[in-house]
Amino acid sequence: MPLPEASHRKHVHTRTIDCRGYEREDGLWDIEAHMIDTKTYQFRNNWRGEMQIGEPLHEMLLRVTIDDDFLIRDVIAVTDNAPFKMCPDISPAYKALIGVKMGPGWRKAIRMKVGGIKGCTHLTELLFPMATVAMQTIWPLRNKRKKKENESEQKSSRRPVILNTCHAWSTDSPVVKENSPKYYSGED
Repeated sequence: MPLPEASHRKHVHTRTIDCRGYEREDGLWDIEAHMIDTKTYQFRNNWRGEMQIGEPLHEMLLRVTIDDDFLIRDVIAVTDNAPFKMCPDISPAYKALIGVKMGPGWRKAIRMKVGGIKGCTHLTELLFPMATVAMQTIWPLRNKRKKKENESEQKSSRRPVILNTCHAWSTDSPVVKENSPKYYSGED
């Protein structure tokens, strides 16, 4: 369903974010994010000169390599386009995330390691959705493998970490009743 009709307006800025998850041959997983900011008008940048319509003011890429337990094994941050010459210099700081686990406290861990002056606002913001992308990438394949390995086990006995993260996964919802009945707390 589209958004309701908007007031008369003029398009000024576009931020495009593309996140992708990859299964690696070595058993690890790569979660990548690519962000581009563009303007619909020309303007002058003190470092880069005249910026053309549609030319990226910001273009940042991140690759986070994780294992099956969502533990970060490597991080690569790249700044291809930025408004200041010094912006790409902070990219190596993102290696500080190695050893951090994606899961509860993810945003807090990001802020502690690369928040504020320890990082780049745009690269740091790209990290926030990566945990969800990782879950969407890994869980279906991991569950499929587990099911193949043990056909007799119908439902996992481990408490799903997704419980109570949104209204659909509330422990009293029909989604939990169907997918994780052991943890269902609603009325029958």
